[in-house]
Amino acid sequence: QVQLAESGGGLVQAGGSLRLSCTASGRMSSVIGARMGWYRQAPGKQRELVAQYDNDRSTNYADSVKGRFTISRDNAENTVYLQMNSLKPEDTAVYYCNADLVIDSKMYSYWGQGTQVTVSS
Repeated sequence: QVQLAESGGGLVQAGGSLRLSCTASGRMSSVIGARMGWYRQAPGKQRELVAQYDNDRSTNYADSVKGRFTISRDNAENTVYLQMNSLKPEDTAVYYCNADLVIDSKMYSYWGQGTQVTVSS
């Protein structure tokens, strides 16, 4: 079993910055491949991809956050970060960490509990 622990959410004014962290723990020694990323869900909307960091170090961003958000990863610490700059009120949502892990040749998907990000205008 793998657990994801998120931190770093909060309330910030428009134009401000926040940094989210997500650390995976548990059966990580058995993981042979991992894609980690962040999704968000605003009230009344579907959960959407924000950014992903793949096993080959490639990254993928939603168009709405390109140039403002940066995803990075520390493999030694099993941690993925999301640096969010120039935040806008429309970035307000619950942000969820996701990890797609290959364990014993099978892929498993894990989610964190979510962290609230609120951007005031």
